[in-house]
Amino acid sequence: MRILHIGYRLPPMPGGKERYIELLAREQMLRGHEVVVAHRRGDIPHGAQALPLARTGASRAVSRRSDVIAFAMECARALRRARRVDIVHAHGDHREALGLGSAARRLGIPLVIHVHGALTVRHRRIMPWAFRHADGFIVSGDRPQGDLLAAGIPDRRMRIVPSGLNLDHLARFRENHPVEPGLIVSVGSLVGVKNHALTIQAFHRLRAVRPDARLVIAGDGPERARLERLARTGPGVEFAGHIPADGVYSLVSRAQVVVHASHRLPTVGEGIPTAPLEALALGTAVIVSSDASLGTAVADSSAYRVFRSGSVDDLVTHLRSVLDDEALCLQMIERGVRAVSDLDWRVVSGRIGEWYETLIAGRPPLAPASAS
Repeated sequence: MRILHIGYRLPPMPGGKERYIELLAREQMLRGHEVVVAHRRGDIPHGAQALPLARTGASRAVSRRSDVIAFAMECARALRRARRVDIVHAHGDHREALGLGSAARRLGIPLVIHVHGALTVRHRRIMPWAFRHADGFIVSGDRPQGDLLAAGIPDRRMRIVPSGLNLDHLARFRENHPVEPGLIVSVGSLVGVKNHALTIQAFHRLRAVRPDARLVIAGDGPERARLERLARTGPGVEFAGHIPADGVYSLVSRAQVVVHASHRLPTVGEGIPTAPLEALALGTAVIVSSDASLGTAVADSSAYRVFRSGSVDDLVTHLRSVLDDEALCLQMIERGVRAVSDLDWRVVSGRIGEWYETLIAGRPPLAPASAS
């Protein structure tokens, strides 16, 4: 199968969606598929082909309002000139659908829109029209699924697929790094949706009763200065900056607990975050906010703890429970490792491939060209 992935950003640009595209493309190539990638920033995965893009007068004009839509327009133009692909897998939302939909429809190529996070509430009225040419959707969790349902997309056109995990690789870190008592870790870009500020506030309260505790935040972003000011109101907080994936795995595997405090904002929200899934596979206890629920990916709700999104008090309560109860912590670790055992990339890629096949089979054949 010849698969075209469309992603505005790719690694080394930071972000869960960016890594998802890279790792899925890599797994699909291992399965023998031919992968083509269109992107604006970052590097294409090794072994994939690049879809050449060219700026046009129209895309330059549109980019002043939305470079994502301009990028999608350039992808649509390149698609019309490229060697035929079997399916277009666009990672984004209504903006990519708006730019790509009509071109994919005219060419008779199934278009999958992969919604990795919650959709903005500001553009909900135009979404049914923007999505009208999409054949199917992949959603990362029940939040984006609910947003698509609210936009009038029927459930039968969606598949919920969480991020895959390189379980063999993660197991090596789990087995080789001893846990450091009192170490709390939070992983994610330093942006508002990750809500690191709440984690810092809860940590300062916790440290009043657990002076041995320390918090390490792995990630970088525009909120760093503000978060550093907040962190200086008490001791024990360290900013590790952006570090390579293996460095993150080493850090998380040494932690006693990982906190993921993300919350939904009007224009952005998370689907199923990858960082806590990886933490479970690494054998670390996990606490997540109710806005970052892992429910659709992790069937065993006792494998992690959930605090009320935005509640510092509730997060402190859960932190004390996990840090002070060794038996509970060990039980969470055991159940967490088992709960993500079916999320290996080989399995996840297979699920996506099955959805591709369904959509390709359901696409009506192109009408024959009329005689001139």
